[in-house]
Amino acid sequence: MTPEDAIELMRQALWMLLLVSAPLLLSALFVGLLVGMFQAATQINEMTLSFIPKIVVVFLMLLVAGPWLLQSMIDFSRRLFMEIPGWIG
Repeated sequence: MTPEDAIELMRQALWMLLLVSAPLLLSALFVGLLVGMFQAATQINEMTLSFIPKIVVVFLMLLVAGPWLLQSMIDFSRRLFMEIPGWIG
């Protein structure tokens, strides 16, 4: 494996990490922003009010996007395993 191959592999792995984590993190960010605006408007400073909705939304996003996320990771892993003989020889 050349250094260029290793760099390309790390680039692909980081891109996969971003693709897999983005739906969950962006949904949690959006809900956190909405709850924060609600708390600022009503001056309610309850910690669980911001924590519980984020958990629920991330869980729902995991149910909705889970099959796509899993298929993306399986495709990436399969592609890695298929490339191993090329890296060795």
